[in-house]
Amino acid sequence: MAGATAQEWTLGLGSTDFGDQGSDSAALDLEYRHTPFVQKRVLSVAWGANLGLSAEGDAFIGGGLWSRWQWQSGWFIDNSIMPGFFEKGTPGNDLGSSFEIRSLLGVGYQFDNGRALSASISHKSNASLADDNPGMNVYNIRYHFRF
Repeated sequence: MAGATAQEWTLGLGSTDFGDQGSDSAALDLEYRHTPFVQKRVLSVAWGANLGLSAEGDAFIGGGLWSRWQWQSGWFIDNSIMPGFFEKGTPGNDLGSSFEIRSLLGVGYQFDNGRALSASISHKSNASLADDNPGMNVYNIRYHFRF
């Protein structure tokens, strides 16, 4: 199997983790990945966009780069970095600013039909650009489909 060669959508279901300061809840994650502009033997790199929502009303929308390392066996590693806008749903879920950067690391398996399943962890942080930077994690199981 070669690396990603088409546009891709991912749908993730999981949970948020605010550590000690916030209210954890169910999470929904939708990500769009454009056709890669770098396509090497096992590496693909492209632009992408992400929308993340939580049952507490938290929302994130951002865009940036994603990459995938994919091997002939069907296994892959995804990562991305996407700065964007975060809106807290409850006062305890304040991340310190509206500007947050989402980073993601995931591992998955791509089936012969191009669909894939993966598990990921993402982290949102303002990189200490604000006075307060508690950060949050999101744990997801994701379904990938290409078009």
